[in-house]
Amino acid sequence: MDLGIKGKVALVMGASKGIGRGVAEALAREGATVAVSSRSGERLEQLVGELGGEARAFPADTGDLDRMGELPAEVSEALGPVEILVTNTGGPPPGGTFDNPREEWEATYRALVLAPRTLVEAALPSMRERGWGRIVNVASSSVKEPIPSLALSNAHRMATVGLFKTLSVEVASEGITVNTVATGRFATERLFDTQGSIVAAEEAAREQVPAGRLGTPEEYGDLVAFLCSERAAYLTGTVIPLDGGLLRSV
Repeated sequence: MDLGIKGKVALVMGASKGIGRGVAEALAREGATVAVSSRSGERLEQLVGELGGEARAFPADTGDLDRMGELPAEVSEALGPVEILVTNTGGPPPGGTFDNPREEWEATYRALVLAPRTLVEAALPSMRERGWGRIVNVASSSVKEPIPSLALSNAHRMATVGLFKTLSVEVASEGITVNTVATGRFATERLFDTQGSIVAAEEAAREQVPAGRLGTPEEYGDLVAFLCSERAAYLTGTVIPLDGGLLRSV
């Protein structure tokens, strides 16, 4: 299936590993020109070498909102206007409702709410000018069912979903789609760290995920590539679970 994104310029945040890397690889396979960003410049350069083509690395910290505001213009100058934006801006530390200090709440707000907003605000004018754009937010299954001991993620990811839903209505008639993926359990370093080990994460998935396994970053990338495609032009304002059946809610 031709997804119609060959030559489109895509900016993928958090692309040095895990889900972000899977997304960048999928978009590159479909012929997109991929700008990859994360804090780790070394990992980004390694990824760029593997992606080939016109892929470029743009090191940035999502906690630096000034940098987020400048990044789309920097990508545009190097590769062309950003037409696809994937806001994968990290995961906050665990904790119950009152376990995390205010500083962590403020940092999480910057990373999970203000960073996506700032990136979108900077990238949106060129999408509107062209009458075409794709914006995808990497979220968590917590936006559907809050996860115990992840209060920071539960609260802020829901806020971002509300923001993106509002935006989707405002730009739908301009050829721009805005969607969120509610991420389940994927084989990433972050999950292995939170579960204690790869073995523990895989055992928990066998017991708790109906599909009986962890998802792979490659599978995640395939869904995002479709959401960014011409074929998905009528799909917007949604929250799409990708979780192997983990969510029990309808």
